[in-house]
Order: sequence, then C-alpha cells, then structure tokens
Amino acid sequence: MDKLSAEQRHKNMAAIRSKDTKPEMIVRRGLWMRGFRYRLNSPKLPGHPDLVLRKYRTCIFVNGCFWHGHEGCYKIPKTNREFWVAKIRRNQERDVEEQKRLAEMGWHCITIWECELKPSKREETLKSLVFTLNKIWLDDHRVNTGAYPQLEEEGENYLKAAEEC
Repeated sequence: MDKLSAEQRHKNMAAIRSKDTKPEMIVRRGLWMRGFRYRLNSPKLPGHPDLVLRKYRTCIFVNGCFWHGHEGCYKIPKTNREFWVAKIRRNQERDVEEQKRLAEMGWHCITIWECELKPSKREETLKSLVFTLNKIWLDDHRVNTGAYPQLEEEGENYLKAAEEC
C-alpha cells in the first residue's frame, strides 16, 4: 500500500520535470567545459532531443532509468502495476521510433542513462561521450584520397621534397 494519498502522489508525480533535470545538467556542464556547443530541446527534430550538436550531426538523449525502463536499474511500482508496465513500454517504443526517424534524417543518436552519471562513473561517461563525438566528427569529415600514387623509378631521379644545392 502506498504511504501517500492519491492526491499527494499526483502532486509529487506532477512536479517531476522533463527538462533541465539533474542528469541533463551534468551532461550539459561537462560538454560545455570541454568546449562543445549545443542547442536544447530542438522542436524541429523528432523526439525533441535534450541536446543537439549540429556540428557533429548528433542528438543526445539523457534518459532517466525509471521513465525509460533501463534494464536492471528500475523497479516497477507495486501499485497500479499494469499502468506502469504499459507506460514504460510505450516510452521505450517511442524512443526507438524517434531514433530511427533521426537516423533516417542523417543524425547520430547517443543515449546517456541516469545511472551512468553517478559520481563513481560520471567522469568515465563524459570522457567516453567526448571520445564518441570526436570520432563521429572525424568519420564524417574524413577525406578519402585513395592510395598514394606510385612514383616511377628512373635511375636515381626520384621526386624529392628538397634537393641538394
């Protein structure tokens, strides 16, 4: 049985925010300190990603383990169990669908879970995120010139960068 009345529980649940959450602020501060610039909750993109880095064509979703059903990190409440199971399943299905739509538009999607931002794992998670963003940028901007051309040997007359005077 719930310790709070239905009205108190409703008030508590209504106070939970979807923007500017503590995990999201940790990621935002970590990226900003490392020189990354981003937009917040872009209304033009499916799912309104928490962070949008246009330079990297990357959307970052900072998900709460409970609300998005992170395996092994959340417990379904004992009261009104059917409602919570259905709600979390809908959230997971919506997340997958939105990320597919973003991928079709050419965006990379990164999901960071709330549990990965606990103090013991936070720095490792942020370093991994920075590494991933840099790898995405390098992969997207790689110039493919093919193999170096083979120089034909004509005795000792090779093309040289600097010849003796």
